[in-house]
Amino acid sequence: MAKLARAAGNEGKARVCARRAVGALVGEYFRRQQIPVHTPSAYDRLRYLCNSTELPVETLRLAQHFLARVSPDYTLPIQADLIDEAEQLRRRLLGGG
Repeated sequence: MAKLARAAGNEGKARVCARRAVGALVGEYFRRQQIPVHTPSAYDRLRYLCNSTELPVETLRLAQHFLARVSPDYTLPIQADLIDEAEQLRRRLLGGG
């Protein structure tokens, strides 16, 4: 969905879709690690993940990008491609190609 939104020129929707996808993959990571996190909130899952001391710094840095709030002009305060970073985070947390 994020890639489709970007292709349609809707970068805001692309970011939202990427964040939702990351929330789901973090939930799957917690399930696989048998870490009990009982919240449907993608934001809360990401905050919980970012407080981990078990993950590499680069993985945590990627996860933190999804917590960045957009500015009043709807831009990110960081240079990041959240779609690409969602895919990187998926590989780091869940493996696979």
